[in-house]
Amino acid sequence: MNIKSITCALDHTLLRVDSTWDQIKAACDEAIEYQTASACVPPAYAAEAVKYVHGKIPVCTVVGFPYGYSTTAAKVAETREAIENGVSEVDMVTNISFLKSGRFDAVGDEIKAIKEACGNKILKVIIETCLLTEDEKIKMCQIVTAAGADYIKTSTGFFSGGATVEDVILFARHIGPNVKIKAAGGIRSLEEALRFLDLGASRIGSSSIIKLLQNKEPTGY
Repeated sequence: MNIKSITCALDHTLLRVDSTWDQIKAACDEAIEYQTASACVPPAYAAEAVKYVHGKIPVCTVVGFPYGYSTTAAKVAETREAIENGVSEVDMVTNISFLKSGRFDAVGDEIKAIKEACGNKILKVIIETCLLTEDEKIKMCQIVTAAGADYIKTSTGFFSGGATVEDVILFARHIGPNVKIKAAGGIRSLEEALRFLDLGASRIGSSSIIKLLQNKEPTGY
């Protein structure tokens, strides 16, 4: 197994509500040691994390997390602050309520506004697949593509389901050529991570992969 192919695609993530700064620093240290794609940290710690890693690893943070139903203005403000604080990547949660209400233009307009706030930084759109029908997932593939986001992401990891093989295959069939896939939520083995990459994912979101490489017990997303 090519471990490097997994770690270089990994957003090493620590988003638990009870995470301490010492734990976040430790996660950043692990991300640097294994040269992961990024260290993904809570917004309140984003500025500190950027200063702490001192350019040794990209820092990612989240917007509208984990429910996605804050206002667009609030999400844009969060995004602007995150970019000002030096993050390289933003993972936003889409407004699932709007999607299920058929307000597709509002969903797309919000993603466009957040992408504009990101500028040339990477934007990943979390659609929470476990809450959506297949038709809604396909619609989100179309919306994310049209809105100009960089990635579509399966899950926050905070609900009943995470990334599935079926969803990554579905994404690969329906996203545009300029959109990449991030599989996240519930990925707790190297074999799972590699399978998602083989199916077309370019990123993996997990807090467990590094623990496995260190022969520690996974602690969940």
